[in-house]
Amino acid sequence: MADAYDVLIIGGGPGGYVTAIRSAQLGFKTAVVEREHLGGICLNWGCIPTKALLRSAEVYHYMQHPDAYGLKAEKVGFDIAAVVKRSRGVSSQLNGGVGFLMKKNKVDVIWGEATITKPGEVKVVGPKKSVQGPPVPAPKGALGEGTYSAKHVIVATGARPRSLPGLEGDKKLVWTYFDAMVPTEMPKSLLVIGSGAIGIEFASFYRYMGAEVTVVEVLPQILPVEDEEIAAHARKRFEKQGMKILSGAKVTKLDKGSNDVTATIELSDGKTEKLKVDRVISAVGVVGNIENLGLEALGVKTEKGCVVTDGLGRTNVKGVYAIGDVAGPPMLAHKAEHEGVICVEGIKGLDVHPMDKAKIPGCTYCQPQIASVGLTEKKANEQGRKVKVGRFPFNGNGKAIALGEPDGLVKTIFDAETGELLGAHMVGAEVTELIQGFVIAMNLETTEEELMHAVFPHPTLSEMMHESVLDAYGRVIHT
Repeated sequence: MADAYDVLIIGGGPGGYVTAIRSAQLGFKTAVVEREHLGGICLNWGCIPTKALLRSAEVYHYMQHPDAYGLKAEKVGFDIAAVVKRSRGVSSQLNGGVGFLMKKNKVDVIWGEATITKPGEVKVVGPKKSVQGPPVPAPKGALGEGTYSAKHVIVATGARPRSLPGLEGDKKLVWTYFDAMVPTEMPKSLLVIGSGAIGIEFASFYRYMGAEVTVVEVLPQILPVEDEEIAAHARKRFEKQGMKILSGAKVTKLDKGSNDVTATIELSDGKTEKLKVDRVISAVGVVGNIENLGLEALGVKTEKGCVVTDGLGRTNVKGVYAIGDVAGPPMLAHKAEHEGVICVEGIKGLDVHPMDKAKIPGCTYCQPQIASVGLTEKKANEQGRKVKVGRFPFNGNGKAIALGEPDGLVKTIFDAETGELLGAHMVGAEVTELIQGFVIAMNLETTEEELMHAVFPHPTLSEMMHESVLDAYGRVIHT
């Protein structure tokens, strides 16, 4: 048997590598098993490269409208190969950074695919394939195939795109988000199935790059997890950009041609229509990677494609833990990281508390950006809460107008009896950078009075957060 470890983590994504670093800091002998890329899907095929693509689209959009800023530009265009190359380069740089952090913290990297053969024992074989093709060679210094022992095994294998019958990706005409990140040419027309964060981000990217985009969402509301008012505002902005949105509709069939796809769409009124497009992106959610890990043989409980855990990452089998996407929603990188830290600190015996999922922020990096934390107005009302709701529009903020970004909204929801901040929801420029202010406030159990007394700098977009709080209590200044 190979080296024995205190903690062995299966998966080197955001949850896995952050857990490994914290584990090493706590004095545990630690290893991470990874089959493809340190940094996982988030760094290599998700959060980071999509933001690089979206940044290119944003800059291109501004270049097409220089007169709005008193500027001039001619012959504006783009090279899609160069746009993709930049995105991949950003991921490659950060991937190397994770490798450095493993070495710095003396975490062993084991290259391959892992199976838990019994509690405390993990067998690793060479990787069979990568997300986009053949296996990726092991980085220098990585360990290889073998059987490893560990007192504590943490499963952090993430998730993959959900595949629905008849809508499966084929890498050519029907794309998953992996394929949508590396187009060899820009499609002139595109159908996006699903309007969650992934679907809307790609819809936004391709629309800004000039494609005719149609989004189909089976639920009545796009961005289904967001506050209704925020989602409605975003929809108006998307449609103003030329995006076609069909909600309460579903794609029932895809007929593939040689270089196009004809989709049959059942509309909300029961009628059907045909739509011919160059490419289709299937963005109907993700499912946890729970297969081929030995979990079933061990008797580890799973539910709806995810591992069932308690609030500290523990499964029903002693010595086996799960964190991140594979442990269930919300499937977000920052949730995985925090969950991993809680898990390994619990193993150490520190005084830890289960994560409050109601205080995990969500961000969607489309244009306009969307960010939220806590209860929506609807959910607060469903809980029987008496609420006070504040709103402040971007067009009442000097910095937003100066930036040329006057369209947006900040919305806050308070418990009318206690002053507790129950939720905050935003749509508009840079709101993904603003939401952390409300996250901190909620974690500190800040009241409306404390928020109203806080001094916000001028001129900043953050002033709208203050004004929204004031509005909830009839004290708004600038509207």
